[in-house]
Amino acid sequence: MEQDVRLLHASSFGAAAASYAEHRPDYAPAAARWALEHAPGPRVLDLGAGTGKLTAALVALGAEVIAVEPDPAMLTELRRAVPTVRALPGNAEAIPLPDASIDAVLAGNALHWFDMSVAGPEIARVLAPGGILAGLWNVMDNRVDWVAGLERVGGSAAIGSRDTFSSWRAATTGLHRPHTGVAARFGSPEQAEFPHGQRRTADSLVATLATRAGLLVMPEQERRATLSRIRAFLASRPETNEGEFTLPMLTGVLRVRQL
Repeated sequence: MEQDVRLLHASSFGAAAASYAEHRPDYAPAAARWALEHAPGPRVLDLGAGTGKLTAALVALGAEVIAVEPDPAMLTELRRAVPTVRALPGNAEAIPLPDASIDAVLAGNALHWFDMSVAGPEIARVLAPGGILAGLWNVMDNRVDWVAGLERVGGSAAIGSRDTFSSWRAATTGLHRPHTGVAARFGSPEQAEFPHGQRRTADSLVATLATRAGLLVMPEQERRATLSRIRAFLASRPETNEGEFTLPMLTGVLRVRQL
């Protein structure tokens, strides 16, 4: 994704902050535990924390969490959702924390928005020796037939990719460029996926998909047409046309350890 397009998508969420907080899924607890498995201590930074979906999961695991989020509207929702957490304005390219003050940096559905040529050295700076950097992505499980159909109808703007490893490679290119000075600081990435699910109705699933960046930046007429196709598809499927159902998901995790 080109820089200007990436910035447009990354900055689109604030306008839908309340809907994002209401409709976006949480993260599989097992995924968060795995991400933190080798962290040298309990101090965790949720970077690009959004409305606090991952923050809440980390608090539930007993981590000492600090959240950093650049968008004021998202930050307001985060503070409302997780009032006990220290939540700071800031971004991955300028993290408002001291050197070596964090044992793990986690990013939930956010790492691909960072400019890793700048964020990579910043993350390395705030991590303690042996610290963990992990990206988590919630994705729909398109191995399920009706989810694959939804993917065909909605397109990538609405559904996104299940290939989290490609997202990781694209997002962390900066970590492996020699000129950043951080290429040797991180080991090889490890990957895992954890089953997850979200209780939805057809209406609430449409509302969830409407918070995706690809739809938020669409021209209004195209956006309405896409959501209309999705509604029609959900109404046509026995799995989704009446009452609540479980949306099959995976939480993918990719982690590296600072050397």
